[in-house]
Amino acid sequence: MSGPISLEPGGSEEDTLAIRLAGTRPLRRRPRWAVDEATLTVRLPRSGPDERAVSELAAELADRIGPAVHPYEVAALLEAEGLSASVINERYGHPNLFSLASALYERVPRTFPEPAPAADPWRPDTVRCLLRGVLFALPGLAYLLAAPLWDAGGHAGALVVAGVVSWAWGQALGHRAHLRMATGRREAGRTLLAGAPAGSAVATAIAALPAQGGPVTWVAAAQSAYLAAAGVLLVLGRERLLLAALSPLLAGAAVLPWWEPGPVLRSGLPALALLATLAVTARVLRGTLSVPAVTGAGRPRLLWSLPYGLFGLAAAVLVLLQGREEPYAVIVLTLSMGPAEWLLYRYRGLSVAALRATATPAGFLLRSAGILGLCLLVYLAPLLPAALLIGADPVGLLLLAAVLWTALLLQAFGAAWPSAGICLAAAAAAAAVSLFRLPPGTALALPLSCGAAALCLSACALRLLGRPSPHA
Repeated sequence: MSGPISLEPGGSEEDTLAIRLAGTRPLRRRPRWAVDEATLTVRLPRSGPDERAVSELAAELADRIGPAVHPYEVAALLEAEGLSASVINERYGHPNLFSLASALYERVPRTFPEPAPAADPWRPDTVRCLLRGVLFALPGLAYLLAAPLWDAGGHAGALVVAGVVSWAWGQALGHRAHLRMATGRREAGRTLLAGAPAGSAVATAIAALPAQGGPVTWVAAAQSAYLAAAGVLLVLGRERLLLAALSPLLAGAAVLPWWEPGPVLRSGLPALALLATLAVTARVLRGTLSVPAVTGAGRPRLLWSLPYGLFGLAAAVLVLLQGREEPYAVIVLTLSMGPAEWLLYRYRGLSVAALRATATPAGFLLRSAGILGLCLLVYLAPLLPAALLIGADPVGLLLLAAVLWTALLLQAFGAAWPSAGICLAAAAAAAAVSLFRLPPGTALALPLSCGAAALCLSACALRLLGRPSPHA
């Protein structure tokens, strides 16, 4: 075979061997690749990588290559992108996948993005907290409706005694039910089923002593039964059912400014609300007890719930002393319990965030003090205009509110005995001054006692909660 054989570049992107066959003589056996005036182009392997193509690929995948800590991660990424061995060799000039991955890993600088912020585990349910505050105050409408129908006379103290006992019993029972809730709703339901009727009976029996068996005893019994049933629904998180059960009170109170409902409705609407509350409570307890029991769950000690009951007793006495001088202040405090519960959740969430943001115990203590002051300020700020609006002493109301919220904060972290002891001491001092007319006088007894208690409780909160361990 003779003729011109020329080597020509096949293009700017790759080297080719062009074999041009021209003017050939006939052969005895014609090769399959030999054609007249035809050009056969044969692709040869690249002599090196195509830097431009590799750079374009690196720019395209930079956001995913940057966080890689090893070229093997880049190789896995390239496989996920569907790059085959032939494409890697022809387009990028690398012999295999790992060679291209190593080149990309070297070209792209390491970038380690900040992790996404963790969700707040203590994010409060705002609607539920506000609803609970309203539910704490709604039963007062029953007294507004039914008070003209009976004359308590000198036996009105029976209702006060029954309320104080029910408050203390409900605090202890609620804590014990929450302890049992950790082992199952059935166990909590059994605790409430046994404790709520017993608390109602104890409160009624104690109230019957000053009432001397008069009609006030029946009112005290109804009050104690409602408080026991409502406590069960609140512990089990059935606030909306309780609101529905109290709707007759809302309807009756709404028409009072324009229409006199008469004795039948004045007595019937509170009775209907009580029966509805008892019926709803019985249904909820029945459903709770139908849940399968948890085997091997131990019983918490009764002593663990004692400080919560003592705190309930002290808080009831302090609120009673405040309400004796300024009845509307009790309504303000009752409504504020919903926002107070919301702020307890916010305190825990802010403390967890502060724990993540600080690196030294001193820094966390400083942040913890700021969080405590901020939560107290947010809680007390709305109470100031409310106190001025109802004509109450703002100093006494704010100090009592500070005592209640700080004590609840300590209880939320399990420090129940310090809060119970301080509140009991404040209640005993204020009650002694009020009963025995001791100096500095009844007008200053409660504010001074609450002021001292608030300072002691704040110091305990900073000492116990200013360390990282309770928030970890």
